[in-house]
Amino acid sequence: MSAASRASQRSTPLTRTCSRAALLTGGVVSAALVLSACGSGGTKGGGGGTGFVTGTDGIAMVKEGDRTPAPDLSGKTIDGNQLDVADYEGKIVVLNVWGSWCPPCRAEAPGFEKVYKDLKDQGVQFVGINTRDTSTRPAIAFEKSYGITYPSLYDPTGRLMLRFEKGTLNPQAVPSTLVLDREGNVASRSLQALSEDKLRKMLKPILAEK
Repeated sequence: MSAASRASQRSTPLTRTCSRAALLTGGVVSAALVLSACGSGGTKGGGGGTGFVTGTDGIAMVKEGDRTPAPDLSGKTIDGNQLDVADYEGKIVVLNVWGSWCPPCRAEAPGFEKVYKDLKDQGVQFVGINTRDTSTRPAIAFEKSYGITYPSLYDPTGRLMLRFEKGTLNPQAVPSTLVLDREGNVASRSLQALSEDKLRKMLKPILAEK
């Protein structure tokens, strides 16, 4: 048996799924938004009493009095700059976990940039968390390709995701999105790709909070 054949047999279901998905083009890529994630975690977040109540649209909310603070989210961005999410206190922060290798991430990227441009003057800041890219080069190329103008922390091993309270994020679910309220508390999440309309729906009740 050749080395290539042995390597093929050793490939995981996740690798095969993402490799097949990477072949999608055009309208089929847009259809990838209906996938839960380019990962093995689906939409389940694990255990832990995090207070999320999930709607039929896959968006989970936490009542204001039940919210918990986001952990320390600081480090280098994919551009090599230093970023600390705590510096955005007083703003609503959208955290999007993504990877350049993930077709659903590519499908949702244009909508995320559009919503960011529409809402940044209303006190909404987007921050990406780039994961599983073994170097920053493909991540930078991804942002250039989709015209992403908000920063992304570089988190190749998922260490930032593991800082969240158990049950908040599933490191295997990529893409995932969390929204922090103006006090820096986790207010909502989605463990699947989001269309532009769903992202706006996710933000609407948090924008309305005073």
